[in-house]
Amino acid sequence: MGKKDDDAAVVKRNAPAGEKVADWADGRLGIYTLARANVRKIFPDHWSFLLGEIALYSFVVIILTGVYLTLFFHPSMNEVEYHGSYVPLQGVRMSEAFKSTLDISFDVRGGLLVRQIHHWGALIFVAAIFVHMMRVFFTGAFRKPREVNWVFGFLLLVLAMFTGLTGYSLPDDLLSGTGVRFMQGAIISTPVIGTYLSMFLFGGEFPGHDFVARFYSIHVLLLPGIMLALVVAHLVLIFYHKHTQFAGPGRRNTNVVGQPFVPVYVAKAGGMFFLVFGVIAVVAGLFAINPVWAIGPYRADLVSTGAQPDWYMGFPEGLIRIMPGWEVNVWGHTLVLGVFIPLVIFPLILVALAAYPFIESWVTGDKREHHINDRPRNAPTRTAIGAAWVACYFVLLAGGGNDVLALNFNLSINAITWFVRVGLFVVPAVTFVVTRRICLGLQRKDREKVLHGRETGTIKRLPHGEFVEVHEPLSQAQAHTLTAHEQYEPYEVGPATDKHGVRRKVSPMEKLRARIAAGMFGERAQIAKPSAAEYEEAAGAHALGHGHANGQHGQHGQHGQGERGSGELSAAGDDGSSVPGPRDREGSRR
Repeated sequence: MGKKDDDAAVVKRNAPAGEKVADWADGRLGIYTLARANVRKIFPDHWSFLLGEIALYSFVVIILTGVYLTLFFHPSMNEVEYHGSYVPLQGVRMSEAFKSTLDISFDVRGGLLVRQIHHWGALIFVAAIFVHMMRVFFTGAFRKPREVNWVFGFLLLVLAMFTGLTGYSLPDDLLSGTGVRFMQGAIISTPVIGTYLSMFLFGGEFPGHDFVARFYSIHVLLLPGIMLALVVAHLVLIFYHKHTQFAGPGRRNTNVVGQPFVPVYVAKAGGMFFLVFGVIAVVAGLFAINPVWAIGPYRADLVSTGAQPDWYMGFPEGLIRIMPGWEVNVWGHTLVLGVFIPLVIFPLILVALAAYPFIESWVTGDKREHHINDRPRNAPTRTAIGAAWVACYFVLLAGGGNDVLALNFNLSINAITWFVRVGLFVVPAVTFVVTRRICLGLQRKDREKVLHGRETGTIKRLPHGEFVEVHEPLSQAQAHTLTAHEQYEPYEVGPATDKHGVRRKVSPMEKLRARIAAGMFGERAQIAKPSAAEYEEAAGAHALGHGHANGQHGQHGQHGQGERGSGELSAAGDDGSSVPGPRDREGSRR
């Protein structure tokens, strides 16, 4: 035993320094155990998952460039006289915030590039969150157990919008100052508390002397801190719940088909980060954004022509611009409804977006866990709602830029405003109807493809003179993918009386749930996928009609796939269990 102890001591003394550090950390943090449990964790692989990674890496870029900019930016509204490198503004009085922005742009090495990377990164960050949330929405990836993560993503979107708003207001240039003045007017239109909020935010009458410093603290400390906490929580939940995966052979709610976290996923993530960083840097180097030196410092008696917010604030901007200038006097106070009503509508729309997963869960009554994504066509009503919301957003974005559209296309600004007012009600409704019809048409196409095979475009003539098109049977994988989705039965209120003949009281919420469920999952809202009996009947009919005359080439069905293919085309869930009806949805975790 003594010799073994001596050998162990020699090995311990000769261990590399890195191994000693790892052993020290493991003894205090349990790194080895944590690594063994997670480095081989499997993640599904699909291109749409990159949308969330683009948002994450853009956020990292924003943080890195923001730290660099804070070293040179002076968040002060003290007036100074400019004597820097930009000759056209020599001798002009401006705030220290605007002067430091000019210094960053012209006198700090790489300052202009970093400024533009920061601004472009912010735009791409918000866009990536927006598109990522639409991917999650259209595929139903927000369902249990990911409702909380959906709310986290929604909060990140809202906070990113207001972080951008406070960020592009910091230079104190004429364009951002006009936007801040617009925001201050919206704040004071709020009844009772609007004036107090404005005084608190701006430190007195607009523009005050403190709003740049206060916006700086909000932009650099408060909002990024909250966002960082939400990002960490979002990633932890993703790691815990795993990514959702799309339907396919071998993919069920109880397993994950993909690649390991280390080394495959880590290598891809690292490459994706540098790719995103590189693309943002190239865009920032080639396309100028927010050239404050060409606009000049902010003055309260001037308004920048064509002043527009960044695209993600076009939604509330459009709401306010198309709203009539209504005012009412109540108890000696004037309520500016033309501003106040849009400020009420905007958060209501956002809250409806955040609450949608809970609304759909209430309508379906489905309390199970879901780890398989829907194809958008297989949820026609949900897809139509998402498309209508996007259409509404772009209509209001056009309303927020009505003056720019009028100037560039030589149109009447009043005509554009009225077009947006009418389009706000018409365009989303038309988009909803058209999108749902397209989804139903694609469902019919999938149904025909399962029953009759894929059209090959080859026409053959049978011995008795009939011309038929050759249909190629689907593979087992293709057939499974087209039939693995679930189809809910709409919730029904039930009989008006109970088993004793006593009239049953039906609550208004129960009636509302039944109506919504009928609209989402009724006969006209989805096309029934083929059952095993329909599949066997179609295969048998084609075999009898054309098998003797044209052999395997003239068959329209898929009877060549065998009995196993018929069995897998039953109305089953992605793990082989039957699709739940309104009474048997309370299943255990699958």
